[in-house]
Amino acid sequence: MDGNDVLKRYIKGERDFRNAHLEKANLIGLILSNANFSGAKLQDASLARAHLERCFFASANLNGSFLYGTDLSFVKLMEGQLIEADLTKANLKGAQLAHADLEGAILTGAILTWVSLYRANLPNVNLCGANLNGINLRCANLEGANLNWTNLSGARLSGANLKGAQLNGIKLNSAWLNGLTLQEINFSGMDLSEVKLSGAKLQQSDFTGADLSFSQLRRSNFELTNLKNADLNHSNLKGGQLIQANLIKANLTSAMLEEADLNHTNLNLANLTGANLTNANLRNAYLWSTNLDGACLKGADLTGASLRNAILTGVDLQDTILTGATMPDGSIHF
Repeated sequence: MDGNDVLKRYIKGERDFRNAHLEKANLIGLILSNANFSGAKLQDASLARAHLERCFFASANLNGSFLYGTDLSFVKLMEGQLIEADLTKANLKGAQLAHADLEGAILTGAILTWVSLYRANLPNVNLCGANLNGINLRCANLEGANLNWTNLSGARLSGANLKGAQLNGIKLNSAWLNGLTLQEINFSGMDLSEVKLSGAKLQQSDFTGADLSFSQLRRSNFELTNLKNADLNHSNLKGGQLIQANLIKANLTSAMLEEADLNHTNLNLANLTGANLTNANLRNAYLWSTNLDGACLKGADLTGASLRNAILTGVDLQDTILTGATMPDGSIHF
């Protein structure tokens, strides 16, 4: 079967091309929307600028195919093979690509809004500058991927493999990053407002000046992390690991820090107004000139902590452990 055969049958009303052999076929510019190509062999086929919107390509082989500017909006490409396919400027809006293999695929300028790439294989893929707003990349393999300057606002990345991925200048506000391993990543100055990072591993990452307001950061690991000047207003850090983290001048207004581990954490000049630190571990933490106005420190452990010049107006210190702590006036609490 060749491109002419497909076009003739399509014009006659046929839409079922399942398991068709179309290797190296020329289908450039053809209108074949709503057709079923599931299981079809389309290796090295030319499909540039073709209209394939809402087609079925489940388990189809499109390895090495030329899909420049092709309309693939809302296609069903689950478990499809797109290894080294050229998808430059292709429209993949709303496409279903769960479990698809896109290793080595070219996606420069492709439209990928609201695409599902759940468990897709995308190692070393180049998505630099792509608009991935709302994309589903849960459990996808993005090892070594170029994600520089991409828009990942609202993207679902929980469980994805981002080892070695390039993440400079990305937009992640409202994204889902639960449980990810993101150690030593530079997030400085980024908009991470309303992001979901619960259970993420973020040791030694740099969040200097980042906006993490209203974010979900429960049980995340921020050990040795730089959060200087970070905006954590209303963030949920319950049970988080912030051991030896740098929170100088951080905004933690109304933050939820119940049961958080802030052992040896530097909170100098931080604003903890209205924050909830119930049962938090603040042993040996530095809180010089910190604003704790109205904060809840009920049951918190501040053994050996430095509270020199801290503002404690209206602070709830019920059952707080202050053994050896340096109080605001410089005295040692016994």
